[in-house]
Amino acid sequence: MLSRNRSRSAFTGVLIVITAMLLAACSNNDEAQSSQEGPGGQQPPPQVRVETAEPTRVEVKEEYAGRARGAREVEVRARTQGILEERLYNEGELVEEGDALFRIDRAPAAAAVQGAEARLQVARAELSQAQREWNRISSLYDRGAISERDRDSARSTLELARANVAVADAGLSQAQLDLDYTEVTAPVSGATSLEDLPEGSLIQQGTLLTTIVQHDPIHVRFALPENDATIQRRAREAMAASGNGDDTLSAVLITVDGEAYQHEGTVDFTASTLDPRTGTVMARAVFPNKEYHIVPGQFVRVRIQLQTLEGAFTVPESAVGQGPEGARVFVVGEDNKVVSRYITLGPVVDGLQVITEGLQAGDQVVTSGMVALRDGIEVEVAGSEPEGAE
Repeated sequence: MLSRNRSRSAFTGVLIVITAMLLAACSNNDEAQSSQEGPGGQQPPPQVRVETAEPTRVEVKEEYAGRARGAREVEVRARTQGILEERLYNEGELVEEGDALFRIDRAPAAAAVQGAEARLQVARAELSQAQREWNRISSLYDRGAISERDRDSARSTLELARANVAVADAGLSQAQLDLDYTEVTAPVSGATSLEDLPEGSLIQQGTLLTTIVQHDPIHVRFALPENDATIQRRAREAMAASGNGDDTLSAVLITVDGEAYQHEGTVDFTASTLDPRTGTVMARAVFPNKEYHIVPGQFVRVRIQLQTLEGAFTVPESAVGQGPEGARVFVVGEDNKVVSRYITLGPVVDGLQVITEGLQAGDQVVTSGMVALRDGIEVEVAGSEPEGAE
């Protein structure tokens, strides 16, 4: 009986302690709430940060990945057959148009020229004989000494002799060309590749000897997204304008180290069809490359200025929210009350959202603290958004 009374007493003591702790907690909550409320027991206005809207000039640019290519990549092939006697350039060096690259054995071609010259002389001698015979036959025919058949035969012989001279002359021209082709020259200026065949090789007409890549100017091919209609339209307009001497669509080349190339280029081509394999449209930009700083095959980026917006406003992307009627921002009025403004969005440039309509110069746009905002509530402006803040 005594132990049961002691248990009841201990339980009663525990209940008293728990009750005291709950009362103390409620008292602390009331004090904390009272400290946060204003003099009238109301919540203080939320704090926000603002930026002053100022119209500015915005250049809308886009970057696209691309690969550099030579303006021309020409395969140098033999135009006659023979033994490759000598390579006349150092592999990989720059050559000028017309420089000698290879020499093919000239002896067979020179002999062919001599044979062609001899056949031409024979044809000319036969023509002279046919001409003399025609003169004699036609005179006899005029006096009625021979038949018309004999006259026609002499005329046919003369015409055939003339044709033989023409054939022999063409043969000589072809032989002379084959002789000239024994010296293979550079069709364009550029950098040479490795030789495909060494000296002493027997080559046929059309055999590939080397390749020349023209470095100046340099071409950069890049792909435009299927839905990027703005750049496609601007590029086509620039292509049409370039034929009239008007301005073209300029481009800046960004190298692998992130630096802008010193020479500005132009977009000179954009395909009119979509590549079904990649869903993109191929375009090309051309850049001067006299110093050979850009190497064909190099990965680069092309920056293109699509348009210039005058009098536009920019705000951090986080300042733009969505309302029932579309994109909106909150603006703080003179009485520190906020009101929502529905806006027309432009592109995002350097992390800032461009606004083309809906703001006025001097508007105090809320840039942070917008979670609990609604039209008409009073706010406390904590200060302008610091630069670099997100």
